[in-house]
Amino acid sequence: MRVTADRNVCIGAGLCALTAPDVFDQDDDGLVAVLNPDPGVDVQGAAREAANICPSGAVKVTE
Repeated sequence: MRVTADRNVCIGAGLCALTAPDVFDQDDDGLVAVLNPDPGVDVQGAAREAANICPSGAVKVTE
């Protein structure tokens, strides 16, 4: 699994950081920051959920 985020699309809702804090954070501008682009099995479900609920579609998960 590979996690990416398009900061140009991000609207700063923060759902990714709330849903998968081991994978995502927000920078000083409130935009998504990927902390772990290759998350372990223990947080992959949370990363998928974060991608699914991202309102702007900025977060992507590639299997």
